[in-house]
Amino acid sequence: MKIIIAGAGDVGFHLAMLLSYENQEITVIDRDEEKLKHISSKLDVATVKGNCTSYKSLEEADIKSAKLLISATSSEETNITTAIFAKHLGAQKTVARVKNLEYLQERERAYLRDLGIDEIISPEYLASKEIKRLLNSTVLTDVFDFEDGKLTLLGILVDDQCVLRNKTLAELAYLNPNNDFITVALLRDGKTIIPHGNNSFLPGDHAYFLANPEGVDRVLSFSHIKKKVIKNVMILGGSYIARHAAKKLSEKYNIKLIEQDKHKCFDLADEMPNVLVVHGDGRNSDLIEQEGIKNMDAFIALTGNSETNIISSLVAKQHGVEKTIALVENVDYIHLSQNIGVDTLINRKLIAANFIFRYIRKGDIMAITSIHGVDAEIVEFVVKEKSKITTQYIKNLKFPKNALIGGVVRKERSIIPNGDFRIRTGDRVVVLCSRQAIHTVEEFFN
Repeated sequence: MKIIIAGAGDVGFHLAMLLSYENQEITVIDRDEEKLKHISSKLDVATVKGNCTSYKSLEEADIKSAKLLISATSSEETNITTAIFAKHLGAQKTVARVKNLEYLQERERAYLRDLGIDEIISPEYLASKEIKRLLNSTVLTDVFDFEDGKLTLLGILVDDQCVLRNKTLAELAYLNPNNDFITVALLRDGKTIIPHGNNSFLPGDHAYFLANPEGVDRVLSFSHIKKKVIKNVMILGGSYIARHAAKKLSEKYNIKLIEQDKHKCFDLADEMPNVLVVHGDGRNSDLIEQEGIKNMDAFIALTGNSETNIISSLVAKQHGVEKTIALVENVDYIHLSQNIGVDTLINRKLIAANFIFRYIRKGDIMAITSIHGVDAEIVEFVVKEKSKITTQYIKNLKFPKNALIGGVVRKERSIIPNGDFRIRTGDRVVVLCSRQAIHTVEEFFN
């Protein structure tokens, strides 16, 4: 498939990286020659130096042959214009990155579709949605439900009190007598391991499991973790993302938002009557103490400064806050999150790139998600008739080593399969695989 990406910034680069694993024909357009040199030195992509709203640049990129154009520059106006031009010049599908959430309303979407834009994405909206998902659990590294909770992906830290430490998966089989969960990934020193029976759990690892409802509590018990309901949330910063997050979260939680710009505080208070807006500098530890940080169940730092967000989250952690989330601009920070004491670091550009990647992969894939910091995807497939995956027992399938079948939902029943299990037509199957293996895994379900 020929794909053109307008913009060689963080979103464009990460998206090109994800797509390059699948041997797609990718062309990146940007005016910045240094960015193009960087992306071409790291990835096997073609580049065009020029303005992506220029007919000349789009034609040089062979827009008429493009199955998809993704306009992901930092300028909303540029992205909309590029997508419209590209559609009229022959691109089959167009995706534009926007900031204004009004464009996400159905009426506006229909108007943009008439102009030639098939899909729009907002990194700010996606980041606020991701924050809401992460607040589902105060104590887990990550959590994601498939099929309305019939299968749950969850992660825990292997610490000195964890019963898993220094033991192999095979040695711990006795902890899973009913086969209610499976270990699908280990994150160790920034590297991802898709484990098998001889892999060990080491202190400092972040272990990820796929579990049925009965298995969730068993996994939580490994670290003596107790479920805690979140009620009170403090948000630092009045950024665009903070505003959307506060508005979304105030439907369920008690929100206190701290912003140092006095005029912005008045605007935020008028816009969100259900949110308590406090004027002050959230970097001041005395202020957040006065505002009751010790009574908070979660702390979310969403200022425009990554270092401020990280440090303030660490301060919140010292005050006993269970769940901390910090927004960072530098993609490289993501792998540091749990190692420095912050529960989760999020990057809106990374979230946007992953969302576009999932949009491209729609088809027989029912759901796809990422684990923060883990170089793998969790993919849910629906099994078609005569799929290769149904021909043999799992142990005889020659499934890729960098992929793992984690769970199956058959009708209303969730199953953690072993090697002697056989997948049937109509099953919904959850697979963890490296990004390089997605295409190979898909072939088993075609």
